[in-house]
Amino acid sequence: MTRPIARVLALLEILQSGGTRTVAELAGRLDVDERTVRRYAEHLVDLDIPVRSVRGRYGGYRLAPGYRMPPLMLTDEEALAVLLGLVAGRRAGLITTSVAAVESAVAKVRRVLPEPLGRRLNALLETADFTAPARKALSAEAEVLLTLAEAARDRHPVGIAYLAGHGGASERVVHPYGVVAHSGRWYLTGFDSAGGEVRTFRVDRIKSAKPRPGTFEAPGDFEPTERLLTALAETPYRHDVSVRIQASPEEIRAVFPPSVAILEPDGDQVRARIRAERLDWIPARLAALDRPFVIERPAELRGLVSALAARLAERAR
Repeated sequence: MTRPIARVLALLEILQSGGTRTVAELAGRLDVDERTVRRYAEHLVDLDIPVRSVRGRYGGYRLAPGYRMPPLMLTDEEALAVLLGLVAGRRAGLITTSVAAVESAVAKVRRVLPEPLGRRLNALLETADFTAPARKALSAEAEVLLTLAEAARDRHPVGIAYLAGHGGASERVVHPYGVVAHSGRWYLTGFDSAGGEVRTFRVDRIKSAKPRPGTFEAPGDFEPTERLLTALAETPYRHDVSVRIQASPEEIRAVFPPSVAILEPDGDQVRARIRAERLDWIPARLAALDRPFVIERPAELRGLVSALAARLAERAR
């Protein structure tokens, strides 16, 4: 759902095309009632934009003659940051609007930049490429994400309609502690009143979010990002792997990040607990670590490591 500020800007864009627009026409194009159109027009006036009200049978609203939006005054670095932020956010799959909306936003920014700067940025956008593949944009609604962010900032409970991965739907009230972007998805972490515990929810599975009255206090030492990575690492998978490694946690994290493994001190070693759907990728990671290790479970992993060692020995010969 489009937020009111977006419709106010849409009203300004319509009026900039010239002429007098009737209230009925504007209401139809903005998909709001006529009273709301008048409120949006008043908001533009409050922003010192010269919107004129025209009375009569064919009256409505228009901009003062000769008015044009001033160029967007950004330095080269500021303009580069804005445009690359939009492009990179779209490729990472973190922008919850459509591709067309992102391209429209990029076009609007470029249109109001001074011509010399616009030409330089065009050259970069037309020639730049990325080594990381573009991620598919997710279906998380912008309105849902913004509602959750506001509730987390203001410490207000929020009611959500959630569709779990197995297809079960539920209604619950959550105390949102924070929203986190990870690997092309947005996640909400907070206290779930239905289960009485801290949980993590995928935002693209939240079908609606509505603020609830009241406030709450979040734990002072709570880190949403750390909680999310731990939750992902603890997600049930087909294989439960345990490996004791003679290395520092920093060395192990170079090949097994927090979203993959949970590390536990064990004397002069570190136990790495990994939950995985497949085991075939783990031997190469252990080889890359190049530190002594003991496989505690599963036995199947020992066979895969031995097979990799044999292939490496054969290729070395």
